[in-house]
Order: sequence, then C-alpha cells, then structure tokens
Amino acid sequence: MQPQGLPQLRKVSVAELAQLPQQKIRTDDDVAAWHRTRGYRDYWLFLLRLNEAVVNHEVPRTDDSCSPTAAALISMLDELDSWIHDIPPLQSPQRFGNLAFRTWGDRLMQRSGQLLERLLGPELHPVIPYVEPIFVTSFGSCLRMDYGTGHETSFAMFLCCLTLIRFFEPSSDQERELVLRVFVRYMRLCWRLQDVYKLEPAGSHGVWGLDDYFFLGYVFGSAQLREQTEFPVSAILRPPLPQNNLYCVCITRIHQVKHGPFHEHSSQLYAIATGVPNWAKVNSGLLKMYEGEVLSKRVVVQHLPVGGLLSLDED
Repeated sequence: MQPQGLPQLRKVSVAELAQLPQQKIRTDDDVAAWHRTRGYRDYWLFLLRLNEAVVNHEVPRTDDSCSPTAAALISMLDELDSWIHDIPPLQSPQRFGNLAFRTWGDRLMQRSGQLLERLLGPELHPVIPYVEPIFVTSFGSCLRMDYGTGHETSFAMFLCCLTLIRFFEPSSDQERELVLRVFVRYMRLCWRLQDVYKLEPAGSHGVWGLDDYFFLGYVFGSAQLREQTEFPVSAILRPPLPQNNLYCVCITRIHQVKHGPFHEHSSQLYAIATGVPNWAKVNSGLLKMYEGEVLSKRVVVQHLPVGGLLSLDED
C-alpha cells in the first residue's frame, strides 16, 4: 500500500555507487546546490512518505510485535542505551557536557562497523561504508558535547538509506513502524544521552527550533492527529497529555526538563497551540518550517555526510 499521492521511493544498488558520503556543505551556496540533488529529493520524499504513513495511527505499546528488520534496529538501539550504564558520567565538575560522553562516542566509533554487520547481514555488508558515517553522526557531537536537529536529521537520513537499499521496504506498514517504533526508540535513547551526559543544545534553537533538541517528532505527531477533531491543537496546553501521540510525547518531555510558564520557555509551541486552527495546518506548516529552518540552515546541515546512497547528482 502506497501513501496517497506520493511516488515510490527508488531502489539503489551498491554496484552503482562511486562516492562515499562526506561533509561537503560549507557555504550557503553549497546548501542551495544540495537541495537540487537527487539525494535531497530522495530524503524529502522519504519524510513525506513517513508523514503520510502515520496519519490516524497511534504510538503502539512497546510489547507489540513488529517486523524482524525494525526489531533488529530497535535491539541495536537498546544496546547503545546499555552502554550508558557501562560508562557512567564523571563526577568531577564540568561546565559544558560530561566528558564521559566522549568515551561513549569512542565506543560507538570503534564498534559501529560490527553493529551494522550484525544488523544488515552478509548480503548488505558492501553498503556499510556508505551508511556508517551517517549512523555515527546521529547521536550528537562528542567534540562539541552537543545534540541538535542536525543529528536527528542524520538518523532520519540513515533510515532513508536503509530503505533505498531495501533493508526496509517502502510500504505504509513498514514506514509507520519506522516512525512509531524505531524513531520513538531513537528519541528515548537520545533523551537519555542528553540527561546523563548533560549535552548542550546544538546551535541557537531559540531562533529556529521548536525545542532545544528535536523537530521531527512534532512533524510526525501532528500528522498522527491531522484528520481527527476530538483533540484540538490547543489541548496540548492542558497536561497531562496522552502518550500515544508523538507531539504529546515531545510536549511532555519539555515539561519534564523545563520549568516556568510554557509560553515563556516554549514560545513557538505556545503560538502554534493558540494560533493555528487545526492539525492539518500544523502539519503542513511544520514540514515547511523543517525544510526552511533546519534543512536550509548551513550551521545545521554542514556536519551531515552527503553523497553515496544520497546521491549528489543534480536531479
């Protein structure tokens, strides 16, 4: 079953690849050029397909069954989470971030190849050099001790790459799993990394972000609610909120880590809740905002490895 009105995501063979992904976005002109590439178009189509796949669907219970490929990736994220127990934060006073995060990141760099070999299986081992740089960029910067929407985007690009090679199938059921099971697990891992290692927000998110760290959770959560009327946009101002929706899960997280009036510490979310009439407009507006204020900002996307599966050929 295909998301309504959207084309199929193409299939890419490793045999046709020549260039490994690298950090190549250095100027605003590079950003504009990237937006004209086939890889960017593939990624944007992938996000639109994920967005459509979750309309009218809830976040399932964690004990619900899922496909073997989604279960394998969730298991890998569980393993990354277990490393936090192995690598506790250092107790010495540290102003920005906890240096133990660099130890966690070093382990990720050392073991990422093995993790991906286990995940993908022998037939897809040749693709590992093309996805590994994107994967290891998905959990924050160990150099700057921060996390932001660029790292979140890197993980979404990783999922896109795994779909281009058909580790995941571009079907509504599989794409729904990628959001409501895999991406939810990824968010919870990153929240734990942020809390335990005191990661700083990457960039000035007060300017273009909805919260200090994430964006896509709000996009997908608004899509979930897009065609119903029982839960209005303004209802997010009246906690406690249902935890079967990603938008509400993200708002609940804000209440856990920030204090004071909501309209002061989360002004953009408050403005949406009080000024946008329905979830369809929230969803379309957030997609435009993500493209304009995340994917079009050099300071956000300059650290993304581009090329390889996400081709730099002009579309």
